[in-house]
Amino acid sequence: MGVSNSRLGDLTKNEYIQKFIGNEHISPNEPFWNRFLSFSFMPPITSTEHRILDESIQPICQQLFLNNVRTGNFGSLLHVFLIRATELQTSAQTENNMFCWQSYNALFLLRCFIKYLVENHKEEDLVRHLEVRPAKTEATQSNDEDFTSRLELLMDALPEIIINVPIRDFTYQLHLEAVNCLLVLLSVQMFSQSQASSLTVYRTLMMGKCSEKSNLLSKALLEHFAAQEKLPLSLQRNGAGGSFMFGLASEIWNILTWGMGQHAEAGRSGDSGSSATQHSETPPLASQSLLLLLCLVNHCTVTNAAVPNGLSNPYRAALFSLVDSASSQGECVIERTEENYARIVSSKKSNSQTTVDFGSLYNTLCATLSDDQTTLLLYLLIHRNPHFRTYLMARSDIEGLVVPILKTLYNAPDSNSHHIYMSLIILLILSEDDLFNKTVHETKLKGVVWYTERSISEISLGGLLVLVVIRTIQYNMLKMRDKYLHTNCLAALANMSGQFRSLHPYVSQRLVSLFETLAKKHIRLASMIQHQMKNKGSDGNGSVVLQIPDAEDEGSGKNEMISSDMVQDLNVLEEVLRMVLEILNCSLTTQLPHNPNLVYALLYKREIFEPFRNQPAFQDVIQNIESVIFYFSNKLEQLSTDLSVDEVLETIQKGATLWPKDRLKKFPDLKFKYVEEDQPEDFFIPYVWSLVCQSSGLHWDPSKVKLFSLENGTVSV
Repeated sequence: MGVSNSRLGDLTKNEYIQKFIGNEHISPNEPFWNRFLSFSFMPPITSTEHRILDESIQPICQQLFLNNVRTGNFGSLLHVFLIRATELQTSAQTENNMFCWQSYNALFLLRCFIKYLVENHKEEDLVRHLEVRPAKTEATQSNDEDFTSRLELLMDALPEIIINVPIRDFTYQLHLEAVNCLLVLLSVQMFSQSQASSLTVYRTLMMGKCSEKSNLLSKALLEHFAAQEKLPLSLQRNGAGGSFMFGLASEIWNILTWGMGQHAEAGRSGDSGSSATQHSETPPLASQSLLLLLCLVNHCTVTNAAVPNGLSNPYRAALFSLVDSASSQGECVIERTEENYARIVSSKKSNSQTTVDFGSLYNTLCATLSDDQTTLLLYLLIHRNPHFRTYLMARSDIEGLVVPILKTLYNAPDSNSHHIYMSLIILLILSEDDLFNKTVHETKLKGVVWYTERSISEISLGGLLVLVVIRTIQYNMLKMRDKYLHTNCLAALANMSGQFRSLHPYVSQRLVSLFETLAKKHIRLASMIQHQMKNKGSDGNGSVVLQIPDAEDEGSGKNEMISSDMVQDLNVLEEVLRMVLEILNCSLTTQLPHNPNLVYALLYKREIFEPFRNQPAFQDVIQNIESVIFYFSNKLEQLSTDLSVDEVLETIQKGATLWPKDRLKKFPDLKFKYVEEDQPEDFFIPYVWSLVCQSSGLHWDPSKVKLFSLENGTVSV
């Protein structure tokens, strides 16, 4: 490398690289480093570009791996970076970008070799290569380096850059590289079957000096995500053949070569014009910062003393205790007051609390919820940060958050199962709040063009939520068949049912149709079980089976094998049916005068409830629904038999004013609360690293990943 414009094809022949990976020690004080780190390079952005880079530098890394145990040049490079990074703390303030340039180049080289070690060797090899010191230690070495782990020094310096160096055009790439380097260090988890709490990198992160900056680092990463700082023009791709230049390095290269390099570069790109296109719609620093934050907070979450090597996670605690900077003056602010509802947003703030702008964060969350990683961040915030959850529930524009979640669920065939599951859990958590359930039915939406099942000119946010959740239940019955998905969907509807108001005719119809679909399945399955003993057979594996027409395609001639698990399936189906009936019952008990369309739908489909009238599992709740049907049927029978829809609705509305409130049997309130699994790391750690593999732009060798299966670009957690 050195003072030149480097290309991948030249790396193995470069005299500076050959000296660096050679068998002679290079002191951190030698002039070599100034020339070695003064190179202009085309930094990779996409996963494909990183793969090409990894393949190109593998021979170099292999040679360094062999020689570094004697030369310690990798440690010397780290020592040089630490010096540059320290000087950078003041140089960035004075617009002296020389230190930034060399710091970036040093950090880029460090990250490349660290990634090689992480992917191809054990974690102890990474630590060993960082700590190698030649027999003759330089007198200029600091006492800190003599006694402090170099890994700890590196992991302390990287957060310092992210926290303290201002983001400017010439520091943007350095920030991005610091985040990427931490991601690569943390990726040791992907290549190990050990718990994170037993890995040196994680123990250093959670217990070392860098842990003292956990509040500030979590805040900085979250603010990078919220700010969505775009890639500076000088770093965006140039149109010439798709190549791009590290703009800062190019500028300094021109300075160092007395402007001659500018003419050579102009000759190469003169045909492309002056325009540049951005590589990605998502700003890379925002995206990588979010991924790093998710990695930090989802490891080492078990603090039980009974767990071996258990660690306390200060980054997780920091994220869950952040408060809104807008309410940091100590006042008590009430955002909304509606009838008997008052939401207190902030109370007196302790001086030890770390603040972020919740308003900016909320806007970014709403704009990016189509991404898995944003949905996961939102889940963590509303589930574990009471300050953010309180802020969120007080927003008067909650539709900005809810509608993107509903779009994800609506497009379930194009979404992965984890994204669907996390979106539903968020809705369930939101539905635990009575003010939310009231607000969504008061919020009107117009022109919901993405909902294509039926053209709806106007609908409440709550009605749209009910429609999409019902559609998700039906999709799950056909495709996923996930019991927990059903449970979360119905729990969210149950929590909301006491606040169902002014339901749209189509929403009311879909609610009743959901019961009808489930009822038909229940009747068919019960019939199969009744006839099973008369048509016994065996599948050769000891299971009792029965050949019957497919339930979804009666009369088509298709056959399916029904096993003895049918009884268990029937029990599950009865639980679901019971829950749907309780949802309908709760709405009628608490909001009957406000839901004439729901009463109309029940009257129109009254016959579907008759088969369940005398079944013990449904008898009590069916009685309430049939009381409503009987009461309003009598009202209609007293009038002409030829009534229009509007006349029927008018009759229902008038009858509702005379409805005796004590006529229906009272049931306990339907309230469900989300509870996280006992060992959340089993789900979240593979999920987070799958997101890193898919979204970071970094490349990982799929044959070496041990945490999950990574083949053909597809992650299987």
